[in-house]
Amino acid sequence: MDNRFMINIAKDAILEELLQKQLIDREKLLKAYPKLSKKGATFVTLEKRKNLRGCIGTLVAHRTLLDDLISNAKSAAFKDSRFRPLTQTEFDDRNLTVEISLLSEPKLLRYKDINDLKKKIRVGVDGVVLKYGNYQSTFLPQVWEQLPRFDAFFTHLCKKAGLRTNCLEKNPQIYLYRVEKIK
Repeated sequence: MDNRFMINIAKDAILEELLQKQLIDREKLLKAYPKLSKKGATFVTLEKRKNLRGCIGTLVAHRTLLDDLISNAKSAAFKDSRFRPLTQTEFDDRNLTVEISLLSEPKLLRYKDINDLKKKIRVGVDGVVLKYGNYQSTFLPQVWEQLPRFDAFFTHLCKKAGLRTNCLEKNPQIYLYRVEKIK
């Protein structure tokens, strides 16, 4: 099924915030696309001239796909702490792109050590959640494009979690998921 209609929903959600006006007809969308009423987990990524401009998402489905998509689109545009809120001018810029990732449920990966983990990770395919104590971070599978080597990928993932770059030595929990990318 072609899911590109979700891009328009994400854009409308952002535009709703910019205009402070309701644009999304939830009932109409749920009738037209029943899959939106099922629980779903999404990440919404904004890029401006191929540079990250915002990325917010949900790892575990806990609300309808429609609600998750709307919430994450607005959060990526206005609440990503790495960026100032998106402006109308930026939204209107043709160089702003919206990408949606529909996530599968993260599954715990059992591994013995770093070498075993290297054998089990599918570079370019797996989204990864790293958990250690109260620390957690994730990288979507798309991050493999910027960090295609296992060591660099996990060094940055550890750092993103607020841990030392060699945190794999402590055997953190690793969860894997896949995404369906919509552009």
